[in-house]
Amino acid sequence: MKALAVTGIREFELQNLPTPKITKGNIMIEVAYVGICGSDLPRYFEGGVHSFPQILGHEFSGKVVEIADDVIDFKVGDRVAVAPLVPDETTVGFLKGEPAMAERYSFIGSREQGAMAEYVVVPAKNAVKVPENLSLKEAAMLEPLTVAIHGIDRATILSGDEVVVLGAGTIGLLTLAVLRARGVGNITVIDLNENKLSLAKKIGADVILNPENIDVEKYFKAHKKPRIVIETAGSSITQRQAIEIVEKQGNVIYVGTSTRDVVLPPESFEKILRGELFVTGSWMSYSAPFPGYEWEAGLRYMATKEIDVLPFITGIYKLEDKSIPFEKMIEKNSTQIKLMYEIKAED
Repeated sequence: MKALAVTGIREFELQNLPTPKITKGNIMIEVAYVGICGSDLPRYFEGGVHSFPQILGHEFSGKVVEIADDVIDFKVGDRVAVAPLVPDETTVGFLKGEPAMAERYSFIGSREQGAMAEYVVVPAKNAVKVPENLSLKEAAMLEPLTVAIHGIDRATILSGDEVVVLGAGTIGLLTLAVLRARGVGNITVIDLNENKLSLAKKIGADVILNPENIDVEKYFKAHKKPRIVIETAGSSITQRQAIEIVEKQGNVIYVGTSTRDVVLPPESFEKILRGELFVTGSWMSYSAPFPGYEWEAGLRYMATKEIDVLPFITGIYKLEDKSIPFEKMIEKNSTQIKLMYEIKAED
């Protein structure tokens, strides 16, 4: 089979590999679309993989082409999307009903072969069936959509709540879309990229703010402070700002992954104490029974068109294009939201 493998820092190689073998409890998927996640960037640009070579890709959809003898929930031809976490089901975290808290796990596209290939073998329990009225291109957006859903549900958000989303990348914009679908109050989105802010406005942001043009902290001193702040940018600046702008006894949800040290001045840290803030993190997108309600909810949002994910897909490439979409994602002031490889288009 054809596969795109990271073989070194900034090195992609299009390889011809044996098709993986089906094993107990697994299904083989002919991959249709696979998205590029922000977490894939350091795996390519910095060599941040567990070993070389590594086939990336954990946001994907496709068709079942082979099933193990013991699999009864799927048949050849089923259209599916896949949850990439493969938790050790004997761990305390999994047994407590929190799969993402499993102390031992594997991960498709990171610790084992991912979907930037013609075929991938995955546990049947990780697959969810895609409704007939949902394209496989849209279904490849399911994994990042579930991340947004899970993050929002780390706090109790009421219908009239003022919410701020820090960061207008894929997860930030999907968070906005889910919040709007749930009918919350005013939503403010903050980002440095005007193109992404424009899209945020189109899909439902009430207010968009660019820190290059406005002092965010001064703005919220003059306007109503939000009860909910969801940080998706992973920036040390926005991680501090989340605490600064939330109202007393409000909720701060950290979704974005840090890339450098986060340092809080004493007066910022004291806001957590004096304001009795509720501060929490959000990790991936899983619940019990595995893979969790997030995956069914995401499919329902897309199938009913309560959330239209097509505007988020800003480019389709072939595996032969190798690093081109990766390079486009890191361009200054990039207009890209979600780039995908199309491996086997739907008939």
